[in-house]
Amino acid sequence: MTDSQIIRDIKDGDVEQFAELMNRYQRKLLSFIFHMLKSSQLELLAEDLCAETFYKAYRSLHTFREADASFSTWLYTIARNTVLSELRKQRSIQVSLDEDHSIVPEAPKEVAPEYALLRNEKVTLVREAINRLPEKQRSALILREYDQLDYQEIAQVLGQTVSSVKSLLFRARASVKTQLEAYIAEPGVEGMN
Repeated sequence: MTDSQIIRDIKDGDVEQFAELMNRYQRKLLSFIFHMLKSSQLELLAEDLCAETFYKAYRSLHTFREADASFSTWLYTIARNTVLSELRKQRSIQVSLDEDHSIVPEAPKEVAPEYALLRNEKVTLVREAINRLPEKQRSALILREYDQLDYQEIAQVLGQTVSSVKSLLFRARASVKTQLEAYIAEPGVEGMN
């Protein structure tokens, strides 16, 4: 059964079909949300925000128009907006609680490279590089590389043109490569690139 058929059934009153949509998209959506939150050290909120995304999608399903976007694109857009809203809320909480020591302090944005190399493998270094990207570049790269969305779908999720998405991805990849060159190239070691 396609997403469109399930959505028609839900709109016709078979609300239990929404569980099927959740089963189809929960893992990918959770991964997307987790990666968006990682740069702010808020990964523990990923499951809650995933659930909130599905709740918002369910409540707004009557507004979904297949002619405008695929269901998955519409769902990723809701997830992205939910995460961005939460990040804004978290920033305002941090600012308003400035010196409250009952709050766990935010981890420093930059971790010394020697400790990262000792504790982590190459995958962790790549994730850290991605997490340092500006939000739109990070979102575009995650949607393309982790969630395998095509350029058109990414453009719809981010509210950009396809050419803007390609540009975002080019800059994101170049930035990640530049960041990783510092970790890979060691003085006196040839041919490590």
